[in-house]
Amino acid sequence: MTEPALIGLRAIQYGAAALVLGVPAFMLYSRAALADVRLGWPSPSVRFGAVVLLLATLAALVAQTAVMAGSLAEAVKPGTLGVMVSGTALGTAYVVRAALAALALLLALGLRGDRLWWSLIVPAVLIAASFAWTGHGGATEGVWRWPHLAADVVHAVAALIWIGALAAFVALARRRSGADGLADALVGFASTGTIAVTALVLSGLVNAWVLVGPRGLPALLSTPWGLLLAIKLAAFAGMLALAALHRYRLAPALSAAADASSLARLRRTLAAEFALGAVILCLVAAMGLLPPPASF
Repeated sequence: MTEPALIGLRAIQYGAAALVLGVPAFMLYSRAALADVRLGWPSPSVRFGAVVLLLATLAALVAQTAVMAGSLAEAVKPGTLGVMVSGTALGTAYVVRAALAALALLLALGLRGDRLWWSLIVPAVLIAASFAWTGHGGATEGVWRWPHLAADVVHAVAALIWIGALAAFVALARRRSGADGLADALVGFASTGTIAVTALVLSGLVNAWVLVGPRGLPALLSTPWGLLLAIKLAAFAGMLALAALHRYRLAPALSAAADASSLARLRRTLAAEFALGAVILCLVAAMGLLPPPASF
């Protein structure tokens, strides 16, 4: 039961981190589009994400310790946890992430407006970076260790910014006057989205080279990790198609005629893109605990 719980906790951490990083980034690059729009949800969503991230990270530390120690009873012993935290990069990454989540919560409680969003960027990016040390990147050795870790950091930051932006777009679209600023924000996200997609593709290629490699490619789909990767890539392609639909058809249509049908259509497709992003986070959570083809 410990490993399924750990997969769930990993997925929850990814989702919460997407709020902590993605929402502040969204509020900064969408300032012009949302200048005349009053929003009540951004700060509470960041506070919620920080609380969930803090609790899920601490629970994941215990669950991960239980996997390595052999039982939950052994994992909750102070001595065992101490060895996990001080003696492994994995344990240290969990503690650092929890501390950064607590810092993000304090900032979200004490600051408002642009001061809050700017102050959150550095701890939120470090939170995203910490996931590299609790995944396959942290276990890579040899010449590819640091390139793999760097690629994992870039991959995590780009993914969380994109999925966090989708959460913000879904919340913005659900407002009674949801058309206000939504089309402009979607168009304004194009450059950020392009950078995120480029970063995801390039870092994903590095990860694929390390975790699959030429020798692992022929048997890729015969492994559970490879099957999940295929599903992940299909979901990613779906997100790209929906993002293009939003950018080139639905957002311009909403700008031209801010009617109920245009907004309803955009709400549905944004929710679909966000759902695909959530599926990807769950897949990544499971893939992080499965051996990749290169390990065979």
